[in-house]
Amino acid sequence: MGDQKDIQQYRKEIDRIDDEILRLLNERSKNVIEIGKLKKQSDAGANLHTPGREAQIVDRLMRHNQGPFPNEAIRSVYREIMSASLSLEGPQKVAYLGPPATFTHLACIQKFGASAQYEPVNSIKDVFDEVERGRANFGVVPIENSTEGVVNHTLDMFIDSSLLIYGEVQQEVSHYLLSKTGRLENIKKIYSHPHAIAQCRHWLETNLPTIPVSEVPSTARAAELCADDPTAAAIASELAGQLYGLQVLKARIEDNINNYTRFLVLSKKPPERTGKDKTSVMLSVKDKVGALYDLLRPFASHGLNMTKIESRPSRRKAWEYIFFVDIEGHIEEDRVKKALEEVKGRCLFMKILGSYPACA
Repeated sequence: MGDQKDIQQYRKEIDRIDDEILRLLNERSKNVIEIGKLKKQSDAGANLHTPGREAQIVDRLMRHNQGPFPNEAIRSVYREIMSASLSLEGPQKVAYLGPPATFTHLACIQKFGASAQYEPVNSIKDVFDEVERGRANFGVVPIENSTEGVVNHTLDMFIDSSLLIYGEVQQEVSHYLLSKTGRLENIKKIYSHPHAIAQCRHWLETNLPTIPVSEVPSTARAAELCADDPTAAAIASELAGQLYGLQVLKARIEDNINNYTRFLVLSKKPPERTGKDKTSVMLSVKDKVGALYDLLRPFASHGLNMTKIESRPSRRKAWEYIFFVDIEGHIEEDRVKKALEEVKGRCLFMKILGSYPACA
C-alpha cells in the first residue's frame, strides 16, 4: 500500500513538471512568433529555417545536460520543438522524391521534423523544379550511398540549376523484406528500387535465389504494390511497411550494416555561416596533361581538406568532364576564397554550389 502511495506522489510531481514544461513551451513559442515577424519585416523572402541556430541550441543544451536524460534524446526532442516552432512562424514546404515512406522522406523528417509540410514528387528533376518555382521552400534529394556510390542524376541537375545546397543529412538505410501475409512461402516475386536491390544482392542470392526481383521507381512504390498482392514482397523501409499495412518477413537484410545515404537540402538562398561548414563546387578542367593535378593543388596549398571529388561527362562536348568537389570550410573564409580564386584561373568554368553546415 505504501509503495502505491509513493508511486502516486511521483506521478503527481511528474504531472506538475509536465504542466510547467507546457507553459514554458508556449512562452517559447510566443518569442518564436515575434522572431518570425522581425525576419519577414527585414526580408519577406528569407528562409525561416536557420540550421546554424538550431545546431547552437542543441549543442549548448547537450553541453549543459547533467543527466540522467540522455544527450541524443535532447537532439530528437528539440528537433520536434523547433519544427513545431517553425510552423508557427510560417509554413515550411519541403519537396522530396516520393511517394511517402521513401528513405528521402525519412531524411526530410530527420532534418525538418514532423511539423513541416512535405510534398512528394515523381522525380529528382521535379524536386529541383518545385524549389526553383517557389512552390517549396526546400527540396531534399539523395546524392550518394556508402555502398552504391553517387546518384548521378542529382549531380547532373546541378549543371543547369540555380539552386544552392542549404544543408546535408546522413540517413542510415535499413532494408526490410515486407509482405501482406508475412509468410515467406507465399512469395513469388519481389519489388524494390534498383539501389535497394543492389544493397541487398548477396542476401537475396543466398536466401531467395529463385525468386524474381523487379525494379520499380521507389521502395515506397514497391510496398504499395504489395498491399493488395499476397504473392509479392517488397524491399523497403519499416515505415513503408506500416504505411501500407505490410508485415516484416525479415529485418535489416542490407549486405553492409554500415549502410548510409547522404542527402542534400536545396534552397534558393544560402544558410548562415556556422563555423563548421562545407563548400561544394562544380568545375570543368582544360584538356591538358596534369590538368587535374593543377586543379587540386590550390586546395592543398591553402590547407583545405577535400572530402569528395566526383566526375561526370559534361553532356556538352565529347570527352569533356565536370568535377564535383566538396571541401571543408566556408566561402567567406579567406583561405577558401583564395583557393577558389586560384582554381578558377585554371578551369574552363567554376560554379559554387553552396556553403552549408556539415553533418555532425
